[in-house]
Amino acid sequence: MSVHQWARQELEACLERALERGFDPLLSLRALLSEAVEMNRLEREVADLAQELQFLADNLDPERDYAFMRP
Repeated sequence: MSVHQWARQELEACLERALERGFDPLLSLRALLSEAVEMNRLEREVADLAQELQFLADNLDPERDYAFMRP
């Protein structure tokens, strides 16, 4: 299992527990995202984190090619 597969399983489990508690799914995902960014900020340089977040934001559309792809 890759770390990304593990992370997806953990996130799905967290979201399931949030739904069991009656939390809105979108609000729960936003809260999880905010906390993940905050925890990253404590471990990384802000500029590095901002660059990664910008890359992810620029490539949200699955129909669009990545802004940068290695050959």
